[in-house]
Amino acid sequence: MKAPVVASDQLINEELLNTVLVTNKRFWMLAVLLSTGVFAAVVVVVLLIINGLSITGFNRPVMWGFYITNFVFWIGISHAGVMISAILRLSQAEWRRPVTRAAEVLTVFSLLTAMMNPLIHTGRPWRTIYWLFPYDFARGIWPDIRSPFVWDPSAVFTYLTGSTAFVFIALVPDFAVIRDRTTGWRHVVYGALALGWRGTPRQWKLQIVAGVLLSAIILPVFVSVHSIVSWDFAVALVPAWHTTIFAPYFVIGAVHSGVSAVITMMAAMRWLFKWDNYITPDHFDSLGRLLIVVASAWFYFTLLELFFSIFYVESHEIAVWDLRFFQWPYNLMVIVFVFTGYIFPVGLWLSKRVRRNIVAMFWISIFVNIAMWLERFLIIVPGLQYKQAATFSWGSYMPSAAEGIFVLGTFCFVGLLLLIFSKFFPLIPLFDIKEGKVLTTEIQVGRVGVPAVYREE
Repeated sequence: MKAPVVASDQLINEELLNTVLVTNKRFWMLAVLLSTGVFAAVVVVVLLIINGLSITGFNRPVMWGFYITNFVFWIGISHAGVMISAILRLSQAEWRRPVTRAAEVLTVFSLLTAMMNPLIHTGRPWRTIYWLFPYDFARGIWPDIRSPFVWDPSAVFTYLTGSTAFVFIALVPDFAVIRDRTTGWRHVVYGALALGWRGTPRQWKLQIVAGVLLSAIILPVFVSVHSIVSWDFAVALVPAWHTTIFAPYFVIGAVHSGVSAVITMMAAMRWLFKWDNYITPDHFDSLGRLLIVVASAWFYFTLLELFFSIFYVESHEIAVWDLRFFQWPYNLMVIVFVFTGYIFPVGLWLSKRVRRNIVAMFWISIFVNIAMWLERFLIIVPGLQYKQAATFSWGSYMPSAAEGIFVLGTFCFVGLLLLIFSKFFPLIPLFDIKEGKVLTTEIQVGRVGVPAVYREE
């Protein structure tokens, strides 16, 4: 892979800190647009607290809908940081360097967004806190430790803590660079965040060791988080839910959606900040090849879920699959999610020309995450609708406008957080780019690649 064309450390600092030190009109226009979406979602939440869950489309027995679907979706997106940063750091993949910081930050913001959904879903968030962190000491009433209400926050907060530490440790050298280029209150704040960083050999050694150790430690948490989310379903006696395949199925689906989200974000960063020298077609090519493998593994587990249900020959399971495949609108959703989640993107990713086309990769990644959101919806709602195995049913689920606005608002919320982050911290790690520049074995002179260092045979 050819190295990004960068001239010097000074040029790297100027180009990558431009977002922190200078604010352009494009930034403010996007900030206003995203803030509008977030404000609309806040209005919906306020109305929900005032009027209760009556503003949603929930109906017995379908008491889970858009909010829980959105929760599972954003937990999946959060796997992008570990997949791109931790795993590729341990495997020493050089092409990861420009995208690690953005992927790690996406992990943190996705987890924050995910945890809002079940709280808001209850309609009374202040009462839900009891089930997450018991505080009823007087009466001695404690939630059942076997409940997913206890598992989920334990796993997610552990993951959030590790991911936040991961981001902060990688930011320390960059804090020092910003400290040395600013004055006034900024100099004081970034100086405190830099923790006395001077770039000594000992500090670099500790920083690298800490990054590698956190990468290794966070991997088991990465697997456990979405496995535990899958057990929210697997432990319930709901048709099409209680299956042992859910843990690996959810994990590989999370990687599929998370890496696709990173592609979307990379393309947006390249367009918004003009980082053509750092985010190149080579990076999209590498991620496209990675996604071919990940998507194929995810589709394999999707087929396994179907085959297991057919193999058991249980009337409840067959009823749910009949609902998914032959009844409106679920049959259309199945076609869309299979086509846009696997057949369409993988067929295009097999072409190197498509993988290196940034506009094409941007739109394909969006279609993939539309498919992954529909997949979560198709897991949750049809199973609940046939929970009573057609013995009786009080009603079906029809999403309301309020739920749709809130879901769109969560996307705006994550985008706005990323935009705000880019205003205070570099989205591409400065030290990682400089290290990659030093370690490169080839430099570009005109149209020709030549060895960077002469080595005697």
